[in-house]
Amino acid sequence: MVNRSPKDMQYIQKYTVLIAAIILGGILALGIGAVSINPFQILKILLHKIPVLGSNISTDWSSAQEAIVLQLRLPRIILSFLVGAELSAAGVIYQGIFRNPMADPYVIGASAGASLGATLAIMIFSGLRIWGMGSIPFFAFLGASVTIIVVYGIASIGGRTYSFTLLLAGIAVSSFISALVSFFMYFSDQKLHQIYFWLLGSFSSQGWNDVILNLPYGAIGYFIGLWNLRALNILQLGEETAFFTGVDTELTKKVSLAAACLLTASAVAVSGIIGFVGLIIPHITRLIIGPDHRRLFTFSALVGGLYLMLADTFSRVVISPTELPVGILTALFGGPFFIYLLFRKKNKDYRM
Repeated sequence: MVNRSPKDMQYIQKYTVLIAAIILGGILALGIGAVSINPFQILKILLHKIPVLGSNISTDWSSAQEAIVLQLRLPRIILSFLVGAELSAAGVIYQGIFRNPMADPYVIGASAGASLGATLAIMIFSGLRIWGMGSIPFFAFLGASVTIIVVYGIASIGGRTYSFTLLLAGIAVSSFISALVSFFMYFSDQKLHQIYFWLLGSFSSQGWNDVILNLPYGAIGYFIGLWNLRALNILQLGEETAFFTGVDTELTKKVSLAAACLLTASAVAVSGIIGFVGLIIPHITRLIIGPDHRRLFTFSALVGGLYLMLADTFSRVVISPTELPVGILTALFGGPFFIYLLFRKKNKDYRM
């Protein structure tokens, strides 16, 4: 029998509560919408698809209800959870690398690059199919990835990369790309609404293909980030201290950035620009679970997934029968929180 410390038991309890909240939140999200579906029916529809077990469940629901649950709402809920988890996990890494509580997944240009890729896809390659999927996610992912590589190349000095130069390079490249996106939007005419709606961030037209597109890249980014968390903890002591304790600081930053960029690019490719998730959630989670990245990383991913899943559900029904882009909702919540962080940091600096 394994003896666990009281602190370990507290962590287990917190994870248990969080996982229960995710399951309940998912069932709630499946039942809410233009067509309300009873939670017990939802459970039966889901269990009916499980081999062996499903044959013992009587089918007392309509084919329309099954299609709504399995083809419309379920992929959207899964995708919103994955995107929230990816942005939150990436936020933990970026805040760890920059040692800055106001760093977020878009800090080095991922959102700007994805915006440019999506804009070009909508304007020029809208009819193109890549691996059976639409061109927008592919070009958004490509744009985010290329931008991050360019920013990293600009920020590298003599084989080393400094957090400050990386941040400045990200801001500069993001500003230039945003200007390009605005330029293309000016001449987009009939496709302006489509581009603008994508930039606001939404899951309104996503399905199982988008889940399949997102999942492998997000999983790879997550496991790369998971592998590097101990070194990221030591990096918080400062680069010189981390170096003298045996940590390869350059390798740590490169691996961590690769993980965070992969998480961010895979999220942005399927959702558009959804801001503040990777900024807010790591802070909230840090208050619950503590600053240790080995616990913070996964817990933040789960909390972020739950947060965005519920935010997307709310965005579906708040102005029914139309839909509010979830990116607007997260910005409404995230903006005041960002201002709070600025005041908190300002007051802390003033006291020092």
